[in-house]
Amino acid sequence: MSDQNLATVAPKGHRENRKKNLGRKVEPNQAQAVAKFLRVPPRKARFVMDEVRGKYVLEALAFLNFLPNRAADFIGKVVTSAASNAINNHGLQRDNLRIVEARVDEGPRIKRMQPRAQGRAYAILKRTSHITVIVEDAGPRIRKPRKAVGSRATAARAARTGTPVAASASQE
Repeated sequence: MSDQNLATVAPKGHRENRKKNLGRKVEPNQAQAVAKFLRVPPRKARFVMDEVRGKYVLEALAFLNFLPNRAADFIGKVVTSAASNAINNHGLQRDNLRIVEARVDEGPRIKRMQPRAQGRAYAILKRTSHITVIVEDAGPRIRKPRKAVGSRATAARAARTGTPVAASASQE
């Protein structure tokens, strides 16, 4: 075959046929943040992510700040970044942001060898993660009415002493 025939055999747009990014497209009222190649195992990160998924951003960040887990720090940074993207790029309010989608995908494994007895070697896999968080404007958060503080204690005290309970405390 000549050089001209080889050129016609190969498809011209072969680079265009590569797998394109078929990731989830975000809506106009949504924003996303992605952190890749994080040195935390995906299984450990998913335990934390399952607790945060579906919460409002401020509630999730408060939860993550007090969690003694290395994955919580990474997830907190990604949630903060997604909230900042929503505020700066879409003009959304931080109080109304809710985590719609939060996933942890497995990244490449870093392979190390551990020397063992009699010339053997055990493989050590250091796993990495890709963390994706998508937040959206969910409207203002509905808050439950607070209970009257001390009404139960007041009722118990009144029952012990035999004094009548005030009308306002008995209604609540």
